[in-house]
Amino acid sequence: MKKLLLIFGILFIGISIQAQEKNKNAKIAFDVNGVCEMCKERIEKAVLKTKGVKFCNWSIETHQLTVIMDERKIDELTIHKNIAAVGHDTQKVKATDEAYNNLHDCCKYDRVNPQFGH
Repeated sequence: MKKLLLIFGILFIGISIQAQEKNKNAKIAFDVNGVCEMCKERIEKAVLKTKGVKFCNWSIETHQLTVIMDERKIDELTIHKNIAAVGHDTQKVKATDEAYNNLHDCCKYDRVNPQFGH
């Protein structure tokens, strides 16, 4: 019985350690509010300047942002914060009114009926 418990304990520790390893090519996707080509450029620039981000693409049609990042260097929330800092709401972070108001008029999306609730 002790051997069985020892084996299960070792397996559990091994699985726990493996689950905590960070992926150097993690792929994430989430929605970001925006309207046009200027928004696309601004959003992607904010994401790509984030240390640890390897690739990103924001779709004007679907508002979906796809990111490949090194989880050892960056976390998803930091990416959300960087996008909000340039005036675009994400699923996790709402841009400040000041950042939103600094957007060009054609880039202002509907904040009254947002794509996702904040």
